[in-house]
Amino acid sequence: MNSNAPLLVVVDAANVVGSVPDGWWRDRKGAAERLRDRLASDGMPGVAGPVEVVLVVEGAARGVESVAGVLVESAMGSGDDHIVDVVAGAGERPVLVVTADRELRRRVGELGAEVAGPRTVRP
Repeated sequence: MNSNAPLLVVVDAANVVGSVPDGWWRDRKGAAERLRDRLASDGMPGVAGPVEVVLVVEGAARGVESVAGVLVESAMGSGDDHIVDVVAGAGERPVLVVTADRELRRRVGELGAEVAGPRTVRP
């Protein structure tokens, strides 16, 4: 691991947004934008040092724009596959994936990523 590189935090937007039944299904893009804005303003609670946040969106949430502090990537296919690709491309830097999806947790864990649940970034 390259301890000098900032922590790469990859957030599974669909999984995190879907973790709270607050009506997100009526406006998936808006829900992803609210999550993006929360990440941009609050950062990663409990994480010391610099971080780079990548929010992966899919489906109806595609088209959410990046903002200062949060890079948004729209998955053209499976969001989970895109997240695995991001983790695989991270090289030696430390990676934290935020999701509750068990299969995704297993896949990124095999690549050396740490995993945290949605409550890490969602009240």
